[in-house]
Amino acid sequence: MSEGKLGGRAAIVTGAGNGIGRTSALAFAAEGAAVGCVDLSAAHASRTAEEVTAAGGRAVAVQCDVSVSDEVRAAVDATVNAFGRLDIVLANAAVYTPTATVEDQEEADWHRTLDVNLTGAFLTCKFAIPHLRAAGGGSIILTASQMARVANAGSAAYCATKGALVQLAKGMAIDHVGDNIRANTLSPGGIATDRLARRFGNLDTAERDWGPRHVMGRLGRAEEIARGAVFLASDDSAFMTGADLLLDGGFTAW
Repeated sequence: MSEGKLGGRAAIVTGAGNGIGRTSALAFAAEGAAVGCVDLSAAHASRTAEEVTAAGGRAVAVQCDVSVSDEVRAAVDATVNAFGRLDIVLANAAVYTPTATVEDQEEADWHRTLDVNLTGAFLTCKFAIPHLRAAGGGSIILTASQMARVANAGSAAYCATKGALVQLAKGMAIDHVGDNIRANTLSPGGIATDRLARRFGNLDTAERDWGPRHVMGRLGRAEEIARGAVFLASDDSAFMTGADLLLDGGFTAW
């Protein structure tokens, strides 16, 4: 692989087994970064890492439940041990939350949504920040959503976590500017991934029912979001911190 925009750097990507996480891990590697591919599924993490290495990049696969502190610490350490440094964090892991109102939401689903989507990002950053500091700084990216700005029926738990991630990034941006660490969120609209297919039953239905909610009249593609992740990870966004990069096809413009 060429040096690219991220040559000489190392990244950790949670939720790297599928969708935006997988595509972003591949995009980071294509721009020269070594990548720790972290996922709840060991098989999916390995599949992404193998794709990176097959294309000439460097990767390590790590199985991890991001809601478990010891597992997250071990995943960060495994990435640093493999590559000798850490420069980029993409905290992307998220859980599917069954559609329900607050009244009807199962408490277990509420807690799991917060534990993975929000606490998982917190833990990833908590254990990564000392390594970013040691490397002289770096970029933290939290995958939020257009649902951090607007809401959708039956999605209160999900929306709450995504809105919280925007504020988490702002707080870290202020706290760690002296460490040369930038922190931003990346907010996709509806993206044609397995997650959306699960929600709607299949991607054709998702495209038909959810695509028109976007001004552009279609769902986004994971590759389009990965390009945003590369921008936030690279020096192209050197003057950007505490901000949200909204790539939502106009979903919030109505």
